[in-house]
Amino acid sequence: MENNFAHETIVQRLTAEFGPSVLSFEEPYGLLTITVNPVAVHAIVAWLKNDATLQVSFLTNLGAVHYPDRKGEELALVYHLHSLVNNLRVRLKAYVPIDRPEIETITDMYAGANWMERETYDFFGVIFKGHPNLVRILNEDTMNYFPMRKEYHLEDATREDKDDRFFGR
Repeated sequence: MENNFAHETIVQRLTAEFGPSVLSFEEPYGLLTITVNPVAVHAIVAWLKNDATLQVSFLTNLGAVHYPDRKGEELALVYHLHSLVNNLRVRLKAYVPIDRPEIETITDMYAGANWMERETYDFFGVIFKGHPNLVRILNEDTMNYFPMRKEYHLEDATREDKDDRFFGR
């Protein structure tokens, strides 16, 4: 095992603290992945960071995934957190509906979340409530869509300058 803590112990402690807000957990490829209620994400991240034993003090990554077939929870917010002291990695997932893609910011805990949340907003349209400057970071300000959502075509189907034989199609 890569750390001093059994994944079951972490899940039990989290469930004892947050009850029904902890929806499920799994361990794909040995990475503890906990699905939580989006309303509780801020409190759970704060608890993981401030817990004297776990010391999950580093936000490795934050992003989103679009699942168009999951009605009412089309956008998954994915947080990769790391305890440098304990060599412990945790992935938190929270699903939000595409018609109301809102979740509370964690920039008050992790300064690095600022650009990650802006990029997630820029590409998926997730609104991070309380973010200090939630504006596009990579795309043009005048864009009125979010290009990483799967509702948009990957390429222009009318292009004639491309030979599909060279692209495995």
